Amino acid sequence: MTREPSGLVIRTFAPSDQVAARRLILEGLGEHFGAVDETRNPDIDEIAANYIGRGHLFLVAEDALGLVGTAALVFEDSASAQVVRVSVAPRWRRRGLAQALVMRLIEAGSARGLVRLWMETNDDWEPAIGLYRACGFAAYDHRDENIYMELDLSRNPRSPAA
Repeated sequence: MTREPSGLVIRTFAPSDQVAARRLILEGLGEHFGAVDETRNPDIDEIAANYIGRGHLFLVAEDALGLVGTAALVFEDSASAQVVRVSVAPRWRRRGLAQALVMRLIEAGSARGLVRLWMETNDDWEPAIGLYRACGFAAYDHRDENIYMELDLSRNPRSPAA
C-alpha cells in the first residue's frame, strides 16, 4: 500500500470537502490556462453526486491547514477507468503528493480487478505528463493538442493483480 507524504492524510471525499475541492481544482486549471470558464467543469459542482453517487472513487488529501489534493477514478466498465481531477496545492507540489494520489488510484483499480487505467491531458502540461510516466503510464495516442496515456494493470509490477 502506498504511504502518503508525512503530515498528510489521503481519504475518500466527504460532502464537507466540496467547496475546498472545487476551489483547488479550478485554481490549478487557472494556473495552467491563465483563466478558467467555470461552466466547463460541471462535474465538480456536485462531486458527491457526480462521482460518489455514481460509484466512482474521489480521493482528497489534507494536511493540518486543510485540503491540499484531489484525484479521482471514473469507472467505465469492469475492465477500465479514467484517472481525472488530479490536483495538488502549490505548497505540496514536488513533494510526492500527486504520485501518492495516483498510486492510490492504481491500487484501487487493481483491487477492483481492472485491467486498464487511462488519462488525458494537454500535450504541453509537462509536469502532469511526467507524473503519469513516473507512475508507469505510457502514451498511446496524441491528437488535438492532447496526449492520452494508459497503464496496463495486468502487467504493472506495482499492481497486486500482476
